[in-house]
Amino acid sequence: MIDDVLYEFMREQLSMTSLDFVRYSYSKIDWSLRLCGLVGPRGVGKSTLVKQHIIFEKENQKALYISADHSYFASHTLAEVASEWIKEGGTHLYIDEIHKYENWSTEIKNIYDGHGKLNVFFTGSSVLDLLKGQADLSRRAVMYHMQGLSFREYLAMFHGIKMPQYTLEEVIANKVDDTILPHPLPLFRQYLQDGYYPFSKEGAFQSRLDQIITQTLESDIPQYASLSVSTGRKLRRLMGIVAKSAPFKPDYSSIANALGVSRNVVPDYLLYMERAGMIGQLRDETGGVRSLGKVEKVYLDNTNMMYVLEADSTNKGNLRETFFFNQTRVVSDVISSSVSDFVIGDHTFEVGGRRKGKKQIETVDNGHIVKDDIEYGHGISIPLWTFGLLY
Repeated sequence: MIDDVLYEFMREQLSMTSLDFVRYSYSKIDWSLRLCGLVGPRGVGKSTLVKQHIIFEKENQKALYISADHSYFASHTLAEVASEWIKEGGTHLYIDEIHKYENWSTEIKNIYDGHGKLNVFFTGSSVLDLLKGQADLSRRAVMYHMQGLSFREYLAMFHGIKMPQYTLEEVIANKVDDTILPHPLPLFRQYLQDGYYPFSKEGAFQSRLDQIITQTLESDIPQYASLSVSTGRKLRRLMGIVAKSAPFKPDYSSIANALGVSRNVVPDYLLYMERAGMIGQLRDETGGVRSLGKVEKVYLDNTNMMYVLEADSTNKGNLRETFFFNQTRVVSDVISSSVSDFVIGDHTFEVGGRRKGKKQIETVDNGHIVKDDIEYGHGISIPLWTFGLLY
């Protein structure tokens, strides 16, 4: 029999869940699958998305929502809960924060194999442990990844402005409707500063984001990679180096000297940080898939982090490139350009301010100038903010 404490926890969590806005990932997930997971950086709204789905489907499912970090699991197992839930006619089990449960992947595998009529959906705030444990589930679980808010989502969630979702081709062709948001730049500036994370509505945003960065670097990554606490503090220092220098071409020897570590471990550290949603690594034309290709530039993951880590020294050029890379990588494979800033498919992009010229792209086909500080574009000039309407 399911303990009342779990029912009460679920009722309380669902009662606090707003249905006013639903993230882009909702429609991309096949909720009918027997086993799937949603991963991504801390704080982007994965838990809320799952609870919204439970509310939407309350007439069609008998669902139980639990969190793997609940004190209940200090003396009980997920397998026990799943078995009892089946006996009570349960059809769906939603497990949040699963990365905080020891040997989670093995237990989920056993639940999947042992209960053929139970649908299991799990989330984890740390992509690190989930990716580490996924090997046991590779033939069973479908994994989805979720990013922070796009500019389009921010407009809807924070200001009630509903912009259509555009394809990259439509944005490149300057087909964005100028009647819905005639003067986008003030809201765009605010988004760059504190609009990427849904929790910014709750107040004390910079302090909350700083805590997420610290927890990820000093707790999540060391746990994933079996690193020491002191190494976690070195990752925090490395984050400071990235913040002050990004975008930069990584000099592994210089970074190693600054951290007092071997040069050989620096690429691993940066990869861990990338997978955790702390940084973005732009790779060359030999491969844009994560962990493939030579790293040409390193960025902070999103512009909000720049304001927290760089404070008053935020570089405008860096801000522009970080936003472009952050938003376009969700829908496209973005790689570095040998003559300009970015390449997506057969399109080359040079990112700059309103006075940016076309010198860098004169020798390439399908070259585009992405300009900040302009409301709407024409010809090969595309407003930077419109790349925030892709998802």
